[in-house]
Amino acid sequence: MSEKIPVALVTGVGPGAAISRRFALGEYRVAMLARTSERLEALQRELPHAKRYPCDVTDETQLDSVIEAVRRDLGAPKVLVHNAVGGSLGNFMEIDPKVLNSNFQVNTMALLYLARRLAPAMVEAGEGAIVVTGNTSALRGKSRFAGFAPTKAAQRILAESIARELGPKGVHVAYVVIDAVVDLEWTRTMTSKPAGDPFFIQPSAIAEEIWHVVHQDRFARAFNAEVRPFQETW
Repeated sequence: MSEKIPVALVTGVGPGAAISRRFALGEYRVAMLARTSERLEALQRELPHAKRYPCDVTDETQLDSVIEAVRRDLGAPKVLVHNAVGGSLGNFMEIDPKVLNSNFQVNTMALLYLARRLAPAMVEAGEGAIVVTGNTSALRGKSRFAGFAPTKAAQRILAESIARELGPKGVHVAYVVIDAVVDLEWTRTMTSKPAGDPFFIQPSAIAEEIWHVVHQDRFARAFNAEVRPFQETW
């Protein structure tokens, strides 16, 4: 494959695949990673510039195999979007401590694994971007988020550490805080709100912001970015 066509690797590709769609629209080749193979197969048929790679991002052996395949099939990723998320609700007395560790593996350790494997080629090229999707749990520990917020806070701090290391080497690292409930089928069922309700943030709008952050001018790059719908109280 031609190295002139940039490659984006996106983890945690959901049913709507908004981030993958935005980069495919922007003429990237997109490596789509998720655990659900069937979902990825359908998306690959729909998106001509995207290719599926079923993967558990907490498994280093799987990651090594997938990244090798991506490089062989598409080329070295210029962009990494770590969108995979492990989450759960419950206060510190209610949660199974194993859940905290499981979420930490997805949210924080997987970022470390991916960055260690993809950053060297970006540094060698003198360009690239690593964007992590986060939320307000990275900034505050609310009562029922004891099994989740600590892992997102650790994720944000790890991303900042990576940013301080890679920024001077030409690689842009950013953390996008999503301060809202994303408009998805299961969140509409949970909240009894219709699609498009201003209570929600739209996946396509999140994807557009990530696209913007990735393509910021190198003389005015942001690490922290926050997005929320216009009616969100903050």
